[in-house]
Amino acid sequence: MISSFLPHTDSALIQWIFWMVNVITFFVYAWDKRKAIYHRSRIPEVVLLLLAFIGGSVGAMCAMFFFRHKIKNPKFYITVPILLIIQLAAYGYLCWVGIL
Repeated sequence: MISSFLPHTDSALIQWIFWMVNVITFFVYAWDKRKAIYHRSRIPEVVLLLLAFIGGSVGAMCAMFFFRHKIKNPKFYITVPILLIIQLAAYGYLCWVGIL
């Protein structure tokens, strides 16, 4: 039953992993925003940036705009868009050469 949800080719697996990292990143940013609202212990910034670095920059940008979270912190409003551009360029290149 679970195998029907998993992709059947290598490129589909890479794309599936990419989207899962972005979904997880989006929800971790949302969780950190909720913790900030209720004055709870926060998720370290290095963890949030690491999630964006390992492929979750799309999810990070979406969460930053959707939840208005970390949009005034230069570490985020500079780093995350740069990571997004690099990752989209890499993804485009991999599609162009036929790997994905």
